[in-house]
Amino acid sequence: MSARAVRIGNCSGFYGDRLVAARELVEGADIDVLTGDYLAELTMLILAKAQAKDPDTGYAKTFLTQVEQVLTSCLDRGIRIVANAGGLNPSGLADAVRAVAQRQGRTVRVAYVEGDDLRDNLSAIVPPVSGKPVSANAYLGGWGIAAALEAGADVVVTGRVTDASLVVGPAAWWHGWGHEDWDALAGAVVAGHVIECGPQATGGNYPFAEEITDLRYPGSPIAEIAADGSSVITKPANTGGLVSPGTVTAQLLYEIAAPAYLGPDCTTHFDTIRLEPAGDDRVAITGVRGSAPPDTLKVALNDAGGYRNTMTLVLTGLDIEQKAARAEQMLFDVLGGRDRFDEVDVRLLRFDTSDAPTNEQATAHLRVTVKGPDARTVGRAFSNATMELAVGGYAGFHTTTPPTDASAFGIYRPAAVPRSAVTHTVVLADGRRQVVPDPPQATGREPGPAVPVPAGGVGTSVAPAGSTLQIPLGRVCGARSGDKGGNANIGVWSRTDAGHAWLRGYLTAERARELLGPEVAELPIEVYPLPNLRALNIVVHGILGAGVASSSRPDPQAKGLGEYLRSRVIEVPRTVLEG
Repeated sequence: MSARAVRIGNCSGFYGDRLVAARELVEGADIDVLTGDYLAELTMLILAKAQAKDPDTGYAKTFLTQVEQVLTSCLDRGIRIVANAGGLNPSGLADAVRAVAQRQGRTVRVAYVEGDDLRDNLSAIVPPVSGKPVSANAYLGGWGIAAALEAGADVVVTGRVTDASLVVGPAAWWHGWGHEDWDALAGAVVAGHVIECGPQATGGNYPFAEEITDLRYPGSPIAEIAADGSSVITKPANTGGLVSPGTVTAQLLYEIAAPAYLGPDCTTHFDTIRLEPAGDDRVAITGVRGSAPPDTLKVALNDAGGYRNTMTLVLTGLDIEQKAARAEQMLFDVLGGRDRFDEVDVRLLRFDTSDAPTNEQATAHLRVTVKGPDARTVGRAFSNATMELAVGGYAGFHTTTPPTDASAFGIYRPAAVPRSAVTHTVVLADGRRQVVPDPPQATGREPGPAVPVPAGGVGTSVAPAGSTLQIPLGRVCGARSGDKGGNANIGVWSRTDAGHAWLRGYLTAERARELLGPEVAELPIEVYPLPNLRALNIVVHGILGAGVASSSRPDPQAKGLGEYLRSRVIEVPRTVLEG
């Protein structure tokens, strides 16, 4: 066990993130572990398609480019590298890393973690799986990573582990934690959640842009994790962006649901998190409580969904709605009806203004998406049909693109699997295989999960009396939104106690439904309080349908949903703004 904090820097938030981030962290910061997160639900589908074409692939190739840039420095300085870039083929990636080292004349100890890929044994998954998914992966924890590091690995690559496990594993190894050190493990989960998306924790995608005075590209985040699981979030010196309680709060609220955050290593209680400034670009995270994890593991399934195509027709000037209705009718008359397709999604996107000062500001878009099992029907047969409106349709007809072909899409399904049906295995650098034991699971005696806010609000705050102003909600709060399968979450927080006291009484599930508009009118919505963060978490179920790869929304990952909510004009008491 080491007495000092372990310094873990993350160089990747997704497959395709900034390649130079790894080198900047290694050269510009004093870190012990370099991590990279490459796997999202959509990424597994992308890697499955690549592996179907070439069985030797199925991993994130950009990771190898970063390894080529930093391996020598990491070996010389004792920096360990941990990444989930193995995707569907961690053993193949381990071999590829060894090949990089050989080309550079270095010897490297590479270990890999497997056992998450369930494609060859779907029988234990709940609900039962029909057909053969293109990917089926259980979310493993960090103990395989810890075992690999304990055995002396320089580089550890994994398949599907939770994003936070990339931090939990190294922290557990560094400090010698046990399986039941729930609070320490939960603290590492929180630190991992903060840094997993790279610069989203250091000012990237931050709604209060005026707080960021260094407008260079934000530096990559670093978590300094102490022996008790508390941490400090920071970034390399002389890099852009900002680390503040606000930027850390924004990332903490990203892609979560209930405050009892279920993971493979522990259950982390997000309503216990406390943040404090700890110096320039330094934020301390303390007070995190953990408890035993559930006796099941989350599973992500991706199925081949068929084919899709989208054409966007431009409508200009007067009578936009009439033109759109006429275009829709004519298009499907030409196509022979809607029933040729499994799914049809037609959206009139209004960007136009009356008496617009420019041509562009007078335009709206009619976005038509079709899906079906036949690539030819959904492909050029569909998109070519839109061109038949070119001289026989509405006045001013044109499209944003030429006719396009169909593209395959996937369907995401969340599921679960008993831990007993998964063999979490680490393959050490010398080839030895080691089964990773499960931690103790929840017994039912632990505190129950937090419940959503009742329809009438939290009930402990009273709306301030006095006059009000009509202003956007975003003048009172920040927001960060994202996808979780077919659901979306919007984390909303206030920078002041007065704003939070008003917000928790105002922003009920029904109010959120009203502000988010007709798209969510029939969807279940939950609101969870996170008072330590002056925050609420709104979960909108089903808004993304069968997941990102299938969603027909113009914003399929719900990245803009929070900013849309902030833009809604509401009545806010003046006393809230003064506070």
